[in-house]
Amino acid sequence: MALPLLLRLTSSSSSSSPLRFRKPFRLLAYTLAYTFSTTSQPNPPPIRVSLTDSVGRAVFATRPILTGDLIHTAEPAICHPSPSSLHPVCYSCLASLPNQSTVSPFCSHRCHQRSKEYYDVEMKANWTDFDNYCRNQGLKYPFLVKRLACMIISGVARSDSIDILQPANLTPEMILEMEEEFTLLRNAFTKALIEDEQIAFLTKQWYISVLARIRINAFRIELAGGGSYEDLLSSAFASVEAEAAVGNAVYILPSFYNHDCDPNAHIIWIDSAVAKLKTLRDIDEGEELRICYIDTSMDRDARRELLFRGFGFHCNCSRCLHGD
Repeated sequence: MALPLLLRLTSSSSSSSPLRFRKPFRLLAYTLAYTFSTTSQPNPPPIRVSLTDSVGRAVFATRPILTGDLIHTAEPAICHPSPSSLHPVCYSCLASLPNQSTVSPFCSHRCHQRSKEYYDVEMKANWTDFDNYCRNQGLKYPFLVKRLACMIISGVARSDSIDILQPANLTPEMILEMEEEFTLLRNAFTKALIEDEQIAFLTKQWYISVLARIRINAFRIELAGGGSYEDLLSSAFASVEAEAAVGNAVYILPSFYNHDCDPNAHIIWIDSAVAKLKTLRDIDEGEELRICYIDTSMDRDARRELLFRGFGFHCNCSRCLHGD
C-alpha cells in the first residue's frame, strides 16, 4: 500500500525536535499537496529534508543504508512524453506502448482513470501551433507547462503546485523568448472556449515562474527496463542520445537532492516515470544523500561548464576540487 511520505524539516543549527508534515504541508512558505509513493517499503523512507547554511535544502539519511538499497520511490508531479520519442508511450506514466497501439494513449485502466480529467481538457484544444513552435525551436519544457495548466484547469492540481522548487535565474533575453510560447499556450485554451475564470491563473508571470522552476528541476526519463542491478547501475551512468528519452518529468522530493560528481545515490526509471532512488554505496546515519545531475564520465571542465550553464552553480564537490 502506498503511504504518504513524512518529510522531516530541520535546521542544521537547531537541536530541537524535527517537525513532521503530512499531505498537504507547508514548507518554506509554500503549500505542497503531493503524495510520495513508498510502494515497496512498509515504513516511511529513512530520510529527512533539512535546511543547511551552505547548500540550502538537503536530504540526509536517518539511519544506515546499505549499498544498492531502495531509499524511496516517487511519482512525478508532472510528466510529458518527449516530442522526439521514437516509440509510443503512455500519456500518464510514460510506460512503453505497443508500436501498433493507436486505440488508446494509456497503458492501463489505472492510468486512464488517474489522468482522465486533465486529458479531457487537453483534448478540447487544438495544439498544432503551440506544438509546432516548440518542436521547431527545440523546446521541451513548455510541454510540461502545458500539462500542468491542463491539470490545474481540471482541478487535479493547484497553480502553486511546484512553487516549493528552486527557480532558475533567467536573463531578460530568456524571458523575452518565452513570450511567444506563452501566447500560443493561452490562445489554445481561449480558442477551445475554456472559461476565463478557469485560466485566470495563466498569466505571463505565472508561466515564466513555472518554467523557471521546471528548467532546473526536470528530469529526462530514460527507461532502464529489466535486468540485474549491475545492468541498471551501468545504464544510469551511460551517456544516451537525446532520442532515447521517453519524456521529461518534475518531482518534488527528488528535486531536494543536491548534486555531487561522485554521488552516493542515483535515480533510475525501470518501466515508467515512477522514480527509484537507490544508494551507490553504504550510507551512514546523518550523511547527506547526493545524486549526479549530469553524465559523470565527462572531464572536470566539461562537467563544471555544463552544471553552470544548466543549473547555475559552480561545482565545488571533492572530485572537482581535486581535478578529477
